[in-house]
Amino acid sequence: MAVARTRSVALVGVSGRSVEVEADVGNGLAGIHLIGLPDTALSEARDRVRSAVVNSSYPWPDARITVSLFPASLPKRGSQFDLAIAMAILGAAGVVPPERIAEPFFLGELGLDGRIRPVRGVLPSILGAAAAHGEATVIVPSGNSGEAGLVPDVKVIPVADLRQLVEWLRKGDDPPQPEIDARVEAPEPTSRPAVDLADVVGQPVARRALEVCAAGGHNLWMVGPPGTGKTLLAERLPTLLPDLELDHALEVTAIHSVAGLLPPDSPMINRPPFVSPHHTATAAAIIGGGSTFVRPGAVSLAHRGLLFMDEAPEFPRHVLDSLRQPLESGRVTVSRSAASVTFPARFMLVLAANPCPCAQADDQAAATCRCSPTTRRRYLGRLSGPLLDRIDMKVTVARSSRRELLADRHFVESSKTVAERVLLARERAVKRLADTPWRTNAEIPSSVLHADYRPSDAAMQPMTSCLDSGSLTARGLDRALRVAWTLADLAGKARPEEDETAAALGFWLGVRP
Repeated sequence: MAVARTRSVALVGVSGRSVEVEADVGNGLAGIHLIGLPDTALSEARDRVRSAVVNSSYPWPDARITVSLFPASLPKRGSQFDLAIAMAILGAAGVVPPERIAEPFFLGELGLDGRIRPVRGVLPSILGAAAAHGEATVIVPSGNSGEAGLVPDVKVIPVADLRQLVEWLRKGDDPPQPEIDARVEAPEPTSRPAVDLADVVGQPVARRALEVCAAGGHNLWMVGPPGTGKTLLAERLPTLLPDLELDHALEVTAIHSVAGLLPPDSPMINRPPFVSPHHTATAAAIIGGGSTFVRPGAVSLAHRGLLFMDEAPEFPRHVLDSLRQPLESGRVTVSRSAASVTFPARFMLVLAANPCPCAQADDQAAATCRCSPTTRRRYLGRLSGPLLDRIDMKVTVARSSRRELLADRHFVESSKTVAERVLLARERAVKRLADTPWRTNAEIPSSVLHADYRPSDAAMQPMTSCLDSGSLTARGLDRALRVAWTLADLAGKARPEEDETAAALGFWLGVRP
């Protein structure tokens, strides 16, 4: 009887868990038995591994083979265990030295001809291996070499096929060299979108709201008839945001890697993502879900970026209300019978809505609107009060006359100009929050906001008056205070004054421009 051990990584959400793969080649009826809570795709690895080994010109053991995945209580899913299973079997059969495969981590799916194919989730898998074992050696498919090379202090060995890997392990030569460099020391920044804020004219208040949202990471609701620029404004908000910091870029890249959406030509996503689901999307598509493999939803794909929901009242109400929990906590937990998975979901939410189903209410052409007041209330009522209470800024976007459009062309600014002011404001916030784990005003918890960052009583007077009258909720007070701090950062002030608190209150209440 011969036993060999190696290691691989199982993904739980966007976290990697180390898995020990053991293979026992012993007496008994010939066959391969896989134990350790494998799913269907992993159970099929038996046939893929056997064909890959035989077609790579290596003998297949004519004996009973038992492969165990430890810990047995952890569900294992996917085809990324193929390579580790093959190496454990070849080690137990004496084809490769067992000591050579004991320490490295093996990730990859095997083709029937022995090719090692790319898999999703390589980046979070290697991050998990590095967190558990420090400096680790990871063997990955050549197609994942760029993504794997983003993790520092990890030795990445890309391989193209099973035979290349086995011969290296048997001979002990230098690691096989990939066709491209496996290390990506300084990834090229993802190109910025080919849109500009200067394209939007006639909406100076809405452009100002976008600048404030970008500077503080706030949520925004825009309501107005079609053709006023709501979608144009939302699509240009990412152009005002600075590049992601390294730790945030790794978080975003790991999520997109798990979802299988990582661009092959850009291993690292260092620009804030922009996600715009259709209004027919289900709750599982927005929040995340799946019967066997739990995948991240739109709220997680928009992590550290922007989630834009156009025609928001057309979304089912339960889908909209499902956003309330991630908006507060910055993460979402998807519970299924097999397991509960937590995904990060710290995003900026932008909602766009027409004033009524016919989209003519409160407009110059309102005389043509046939919607009753009850219909209008029911239409916008699909956005529940608790959800709107979590929106920091509300802006009415009206149609502009020809004169207003012509006059506003002299005041529009490019995305580059506004992004510079946004970057300065964010730097002021980062400096102020240097001793805290937060980096934007929108992330400051309520307790800290009132304890350490409460403006003077004179500056708070507009908000306290609305709080006493009942037009401002306690949560709304927190939201407005965070916006006031962002306005102060944009103005270069040390603390918000009455002008900033009054403006922030107007944005939260949705005062018409």
